[in-house]
Amino acid sequence: MKNIILKTIKNPRITEKASDASAKNVYIFNVATSANKKEIKKAIFSLYKVKPTRINILSVPHKNIISKGKKGTRGGGKKAIVYLKKEDKIEFI
Repeated sequence: MKNIILKTIKNPRITEKASDASAKNVYIFNVATSANKKEIKKAIFSLYKVKPTRINILSVPHKNIISKGKKGTRGGGKKAIVYLKKEDKIEFI
């Protein structure tokens, strides 16, 4: 069970937009491409001991890049936007 939880949530997205959203009790995480809302809700509860009120899932598209004259792709995957109650908080260390 613990192994599934660790595979569901990869890491929190640390961006300027995500840090602004955390002031409103909205947190953004990178998640596995096979994860669904129920799995993410269980993983958030077991890792941070808070119960999400709402979860939105978005697909992040791959981007074509050129680095040092060579073509390649970057990014892609899935992200989850987790909404919490006003009194709940998640601390990232």
